[in-house]
Amino acid sequence: MTTRVMVDDLRAFCIEALCRAGAKRTHAETVADVLVMTDTWGTFTHGTKLLRDYVKRVRAGGLRSDTEPAVVSSGPAWAIVDGGSCLGHVTSVFAMQQAIERARKTGIAYVGVRNSCHFGGAGYYAWLAAKEGLIGVSMANDIPSVAAAGSRRSVTGSNPLAYAVPTGADPLLLDIASSTVAGGKVYAAFQRGEPIPNNWILDEEGHPSTDSSLYPAKAALTPLANHKGYGIALLIETLSGLLTGAQITWQVGSWIWGDATQPTGHGAAFIAIDIAAMGPRDVFESRINGLIREIHESPAADGVEKVLIPHEREWNLRRHALVHGIELPSDVAGKLSGLAEDIGLRPDWLPHCH
Repeated sequence: MTTRVMVDDLRAFCIEALCRAGAKRTHAETVADVLVMTDTWGTFTHGTKLLRDYVKRVRAGGLRSDTEPAVVSSGPAWAIVDGGSCLGHVTSVFAMQQAIERARKTGIAYVGVRNSCHFGGAGYYAWLAAKEGLIGVSMANDIPSVAAAGSRRSVTGSNPLAYAVPTGADPLLLDIASSTVAGGKVYAAFQRGEPIPNNWILDEEGHPSTDSSLYPAKAALTPLANHKGYGIALLIETLSGLLTGAQITWQVGSWIWGDATQPTGHGAAFIAIDIAAMGPRDVFESRINGLIREIHESPAADGVEKVLIPHEREWNLRRHALVHGIELPSDVAGKLSGLAEDIGLRPDWLPHCH
């Protein structure tokens, strides 16, 4: 069973919830923008479902809203940002904006982040660059939850990686975990009582399991494409953690299960590439749209209308959501209902909140 909510109503709820928890309104608005856009894409594991856990950390003090992210060292084409244990979304938007500004002067820029927290969907930050006409790349580290090729326990985080490429219309966008699936999908399956495939998690003996209740205490996620995902996770750890001075692997605090009064120390990294610095933008857009047409015209398998480019389905979902509202799955609506009860909000679109 789903719950329909209009985009503006959901955004207003997020802002009010964070403000009641003690967040600055400007910070609350940024977080709401990230979470609600993610929901319009249908990526419900990384949208407003996470709001209750963020609110808990803000109220406890582990996430701060009396600070602002700041550049602590920099050069023409790079910077290191200290998030000051601020909401990860706020720090990440700031950092990508820094990358965009520097890339417009130098052609390409890297901005690393330390003292941050979970930042939601990585794709949002890559999109920030694409909507300004730049290629954007975003990534972050996390506490280990993913096995390495051949290991029996978690070795790396499900470190996400996203990129977005401007096309003159909907950007080409990919947002992936370096695990076979994000941990949120295992949680969602468990909460909805649904089975999981036998290639999502490994039990304590390193064997495949379909028991979603084992994760995360007694199971690890499998790495994406085995050694390939493991290797990508270590690149992300390098750019997000080692290079930035952030916490790495087991030093990173669990933003869901850890002590909510303490910062988590996550790291992140953002790269922006200014297409216009390297050639006429209209020529690039003509070339990428030619590539997209070529993909669309490639023969489709039986039962498939056409071959899609990454995120094409999600942009279509967003257009529908902006007009007709978002259909929140039951597990998302349940988390939002619990949050509403926590802070005394009673939106009429939420079940059990009248």
